[in-house]
Amino acid sequence: MLSFYQDLTNAPAVPEPVEVMYPHLSADAWKTMKRFYHKFYGNTAKRTFLIGINPGRFGAGTTGVPFTDPIRLRQVCGIDHDFDELPELSSKFIYQMIEAYGGVNDFYNDFYITSVSPLGFTQNGKNLNYYDLKQIQESWESFMVDCLKKQITFGAKGRAFSLGQGKNQKYLEYLNARHQLFEEIIPLPHPRWVMQYRLKRLEEFVTLYCSELRSNHH
Repeated sequence: MLSFYQDLTNAPAVPEPVEVMYPHLSADAWKTMKRFYHKFYGNTAKRTFLIGINPGRFGAGTTGVPFTDPIRLRQVCGIDHDFDELPELSSKFIYQMIEAYGGVNDFYNDFYITSVSPLGFTQNGKNLNYYDLKQIQESWESFMVDCLKKQITFGAKGRAFSLGQGKNQKYLEYLNARHQLFEEIIPLPHPRWVMQYRLKRLEEFVTLYCSELRSNHH
């Protein structure tokens, strides 16, 4: 996993004014990633993939660890760091769900979180999704497929989850039909959508996640 990230250097070009985020090239993030992957992925267990969109500035864009902000990194994962303790909405949901699942050790032994694009995008200082610009989605397709294939060799189970029931799910299903990456793509509502638009029903969505993950992790 760490060598996969280390080799992520030659991404396709992006149109101006879009910028590509390479969080693993930051010394602090790389130190964190090494601690995280050695702590939770030091075995050969096969894992079910949860596939998000791409890293955001305050989660993986800062820490290098998908859906993990600096607060959850220290308080829940037990990994010290030098980042500012800033929260990120999606991370807040994911770690509430992980706790309901049984905690970080059980969860990361069963699941591997990644994204369609392992690199993030910003435009005018704000997060950008790979599907927001058709040009990126098309010119990055072979790169993103190649990255997913490399990660699958780590030991992926047949079914995978799309974190997002809209454009991310649709694009993942398109990629899967073309490249036979997984037996099935199962959609889950995106954590940020839950936190922004369905916060009153948070417990319901945590329960939904845990139920879907348990019934499809085999």
